[in-house]
Amino acid sequence: MNHQEMKGKMKCVIYDCDGVMFDSIEANTKLYNDLCAIVGRPPLKQEEFEYVHSHTVFESMELLFGNDYNPKEKALELLKQVDLRNYIGYLKMEPHLLETLEKLKERGLVRVINTNRTTSMKYIMEHFSLSSYFEMVVTALDVKNPKPHPESIQKILQKFKLKREEAVFVGDSKVDQQTATSSGIKFVVYKNREITGDAFIEDHLDLLNLIS
Repeated sequence: MNHQEMKGKMKCVIYDCDGVMFDSIEANTKLYNDLCAIVGRPPLKQEEFEYVHSHTVFESMELLFGNDYNPKEKALELLKQVDLRNYIGYLKMEPHLLETLEKLKERGLVRVINTNRTTSMKYIMEHFSLSSYFEMVVTALDVKNPKPHPESIQKILQKFKLKREEAVFVGDSKVDQQTATSSGIKFVVYKNREITGDAFIEDHLDLLNLIS
């Protein structure tokens, strides 16, 4: 791709959370294995972990535990048996994330989180003192149709009165890729060589050279 297509045209950077802002492998594995133990089923298989990494907790619990935890009310009842704050400490922030966010802020770009996380996101924001870095956070609880449906991106564009060509989504999963495609916005892949996008970065600071 010709990176000039993004350079100087972007007004908003939208970040996925897991795998982009944080290495969440240890945290997610511990949470879902604890939930598996509560209901008496074996720990996560590799393909199950890959699913829970990018889908909502409700979708993940339906996959793992069947229809017993669909609808959401049943899933929330199970989640009450664990304290989500206990897993936040296992998250590892990706290098240069805050430095990049500061520079984006200085350059006047809107910064947003778009995640399929639910209630745990508020604890992450508090634990890592992220509120000043982002102007909006969209979780799966804030939309009727979570990623990869375009509703979350549409919500962001409407709030900040942006055109599709003025926003870029930074993600690391097929769900993120599908979200960008369904929304018609540019997609920057973070670290994952198994998916494609409009650009690829290994380090958050690389984004600055792409868009401004």
